[in-house]
Amino acid sequence: MCTMKKLMILSILVGVLLLTIGIITANNPGKKADSVKQSYVPKAGYVPDQATAIKIAEAIWLPIYGKEIYNEKPFKAKLIKGGTVWEVTGSLPNDMLVLGGTAIIEIRRSDCKILYVIHGK
Repeated sequence: MCTMKKLMILSILVGVLLLTIGIITANNPGKKADSVKQSYVPKAGYVPDQATAIKIAEAIWLPIYGKEIYNEKPFKAKLIKGGTVWEVTGSLPNDMLVLGGTAIIEIRRSDCKILYVIHGK
């Protein structure tokens, strides 16, 4: 009989606990500990044009390669992978075409994620 009472009390406590959790969750329906906030996304993505892609490329390259990166101007940007990724490359003077390489970066148009960075030799 004593065991039956303990089981009943335990069942009631578990029920009250579940009810409390349900009430707390119902009062905060949109709040999750690890939810991601929604953000405005431009129709053309965060990297809508060549000029923006080149500015981002410069910002990434400068800490990696230093001010020497500006020797590779003009930078060129073109859309690849079905228009979803900007490929930005440096240029070499005509007398260096055989001897050197340039910086290359791929930037996803929609969210500005850097997909690839390299410098040829």
